Amino acid sequence: MDALIVSHVVLWIVVVALALVVLALTRQIGVLHERVSPAGALTLSGGVKAGETVPAMSLPTLSGSNLAIESFAARQRGVLVFFLSPTCPVCKSLLPVVTRIAKEERKWLDLVFASDGGTKAEHEAYVTDRQLQSFPYVISQELGMAFQVGKLPYAALIDESGVLVAKGLVNTREHIESLFEAKRLGVASINEFIRANARDESEVKA
Repeated sequence: MDALIVSHVVLWIVVVALALVVLALTRQIGVLHERVSPAGALTLSGGVKAGETVPAMSLPTLSGSNLAIESFAARQRGVLVFFLSPTCPVCKSLLPVVTRIAKEERKWLDLVFASDGGTKAEHEAYVTDRQLQSFPYVISQELGMAFQVGKLPYAALIDESGVLVAKGLVNTREHIESLFEAKRLGVASINEFIRANARDESEVKA
């Protein structure tokens, strides 16, 4: 009987110890993820590149009209194109961020939501549910192909002259803000800026 009690005690000690080890590993993985995650939006190759003029496109909107992407440059307005899907949970979580930025930068910037696939009813329900009626919402495969959008959420920042400033996969608020920081610094991405600085520091040390 005593041996059985001892074995149970030992077993519980082992279980608690394993739980503590798993907790410690989980914390370390979180720290490692923060250290290795990209500083800015992850730019994928292909499509319109930073520094190139975005080609003219007439895009069908959810309201039934057409939106000419080049019309923003004609009015000397920049535009943030946010690619999303009603079934994308990360896209949904970032909507407050992009709408807030659009309001803060409204003196020079317009916001356009873009998607493809799904039914019109699904998109209309999504717009109503997320209160996006104030912004153009286009459904176009052509636009996604122009920027080579492979994963969501994705964003492209176009300046007042119709030139692509930066684009990339945006999973966090910091990724979205990095597009605007790239505009301020005059680089294609924050990661490019970091790499350039690292090269400069290496050359100085050499």
